[in-house]
Amino acid sequence: MYVECLIWFLDSSNSMVQKQQIVAQESGLPCLSMSMASAMINGAGSVALMRGIKPEGLGFVGSELHGRHFPKMASVSAARIPASVSKTLSTPRCSLSASRPASQPRFIQHKKEAFWFYRFLSIVYDHIINPGHWTEDMRDEALEPADLNNKNMIVVDVGGGTGFTTLGIIKHVDAKNVTILDQSPHQLAKAKQKEPLKACKFIEGDAEDLPFRTDYADRYVSAGSIEYWPDPQRGIKEAYRVLKLGGKACVIGPVHPTFWLSQFFADAWMLFPKEEEYIEWFQKAGFKDVQLKRIGPKWYRGVRRHGLIMGCSVTGVKPASGDSPLQLGPKAEDVSEPVNRYVFMYRFLLGVVASAYYVLVPIYMWLKDQIVPKGKPI
Repeated sequence: MYVECLIWFLDSSNSMVQKQQIVAQESGLPCLSMSMASAMINGAGSVALMRGIKPEGLGFVGSELHGRHFPKMASVSAARIPASVSKTLSTPRCSLSASRPASQPRFIQHKKEAFWFYRFLSIVYDHIINPGHWTEDMRDEALEPADLNNKNMIVVDVGGGTGFTTLGIIKHVDAKNVTILDQSPHQLAKAKQKEPLKACKFIEGDAEDLPFRTDYADRYVSAGSIEYWPDPQRGIKEAYRVLKLGGKACVIGPVHPTFWLSQFFADAWMLFPKEEEYIEWFQKAGFKDVQLKRIGPKWYRGVRRHGLIMGCSVTGVKPASGDSPLQLGPKAEDVSEPVNRYVFMYRFLLGVVASAYYVLVPIYMWLKDQIVPKGKPI
């Protein structure tokens, strides 16, 4: 409850400072202190705007991403959002926040830490985590760009966990043609208990080193897994390799927050990529027709400043047979190497504490949705 109150206070302060800046500008009064306050609340990324520096991120005219990577969904700038998706999109601010590089793993971004994290989380995953971050409506909306339009398609669900996403896949594809892969035997055990998934294949494996032959699958789906990959680019490269010519990959995952307190906990917990990072990983791997679709819980009303554990669905088409043209060095993490147990426990516990923040955020947003009148921003 204390944490929720703190978020509410800081969130409200953020809106207050923005209003004060507008008043100061209209009245011609100095707004140095207001700019400083805004910098404290919004993070250092907003200082660039105060100094008159032109931002170079997603959705800005000066960005090399502007209007180029969303041919069907259109640019994510507010003026060009299609009516069909305008309810779930908001003007992007991800370019104004500075996330930790993907090369610097967070506390629960190592495979061994993720393994033990899900050892316990698997017990309550479907009942506590999914309702706040990954609903059935979100799942169906996120899978739509994957074009699961043939019952006979071969589909691999990488990081399939308890099978929640797989349940959405088998609405369109015969279960016998779907393979669920996850590094957590505890998560897979939960998936095996679901009656509709009995005909699926189950494999314990690594998303960065898939046990499938090249040109194997028609569709690659991965939902809620990329945040635990020490090397996201390698995972996307593997997605390219296992797909057939013309096959499509669909990666569903988090988006980085712009609110400074949420940034702190997100960067301590796991990987929250920026939208442009997803695009870059897909393109470097060799995918064409790369598109990004924004998703989020309905009660967020399009708010994305706190980040989302399931915030976007990114798709790309494999244009040629064979492996990805991208060449990478050794894997970022060797799970066979011994781990210092004290360092492991230190990182694991800090990661668990950081994750608790994101258990409270959807509750906080739900409360705001109940209190703030419909049609008003939250």
